[in-house]
Amino acid sequence: MPGTGLPLRLYDTAAREVRETAPSGEARLYVCGITPYDATHLGHANTYLAFDLVNRVWRDAGHDVHYTQNATDVDDPLLERAEATGTDWRSLGEREIELFRSDMEALRILPPREYVGVTETVGEIAELIARLAERGATYEIDGDVYFSVASAPKFGAVSGYSEETMLELFGERGGDPGRDGKRHPLDWLLWRAERPGEPSWESPFGRGRPGWHIECTAIALRNLGSGFDVAGGGSDLIFPHHEMGACEGHVATGEWPFARAYVHAGMVGLDGEKMSKSRGNLVFVSRLRQTADPVAIRLALLAHHYREDWEWTPDQLAAAEDRLARWRAAVARPAGPAGAPVLAAVRERLADDLDAPGALAAIDAWAAEEGDDASSPALVRDVADALLGVAL
Repeated sequence: MPGTGLPLRLYDTAAREVRETAPSGEARLYVCGITPYDATHLGHANTYLAFDLVNRVWRDAGHDVHYTQNATDVDDPLLERAEATGTDWRSLGEREIELFRSDMEALRILPPREYVGVTETVGEIAELIARLAERGATYEIDGDVYFSVASAPKFGAVSGYSEETMLELFGERGGDPGRDGKRHPLDWLLWRAERPGEPSWESPFGRGRPGWHIECTAIALRNLGSGFDVAGGGSDLIFPHHEMGACEGHVATGEWPFARAYVHAGMVGLDGEKMSKSRGNLVFVSRLRQTADPVAIRLALLAHHYREDWEWTPDQLAAAEDRLARWRAAVARPAGPAGAPVLAAVRERLADDLDAPGALAAIDAWAAEEGDDASSPALVRDVADALLGVAL
């Protein structure tokens, strides 16, 4: 793009405000990946699209971007689905990861530099748990290793939630607040001792497999180091996942913050409920793109601010298809209104906490007018492609 993009400002959940991201040279981004036991749905796509915009805005501002994403390729839901379907859990995970990556490519999501499976890093995860144990932050119950919340002086800093809210969410989102023998209901699992029929690995604590939160902490530390610029995911990861991962990183390294900003995308609903695999109210990207232009799907998602909770309806895709047709017709003209103000407006809107709807409106306004600038259709085409990921 001509010129240079603007500094990116994002809503930092931990700070409770919109703040400027200020990468020192290379911008470092970690986004929590999928548990690959089912196909990618629009809620996933909405999240990864948000951080694709982060990636694009940083690049436009001149930063090299070091983007790491994990895949939780061993976890209870994956093992349960594999058993229920008579499928090998490794084969199921590999198949769904490949489908996910195909969906992301179709939606023009720029890939991360590293895409890391938990099964590739079990040894490093175990080493990190051992480091936490050396700092007196762990204890065992029947071979399971727990992190003691009492050892985390910054616990609560990311979410700002009350203990009552934390306990409720912990129970809903994979935690075990009622387990006998725990020192505190919010203590969380770092290492699960081997159970019959489950995959397991050797570790200093005996055979077993990692808990959920420690996986992302270890992968982020290995690839990005402590104090990276943005940790991202859906808003359902604020607690417990990002809260607990931040504490693990702090205790292990002695450095705070673990991430300089925690950024979260809103939830996408269907039929009055959050779209989720557990509820089964899903719109799968792979099925939707069999009959719809993936660029139109992307436009439908971009029509919502990334932090907004919203509900999917088919008319949103129809509106996106109409918008895409208008834009493609406009950039096919021999001339149009001046393109430089469009570039400036799109940059300004995206730099302001990823205001994608505002950026779309700028191109809508350009497409609706006539003009005699012969260079503008090509420039607007490039703006839509580079900054919004919309191929015209």
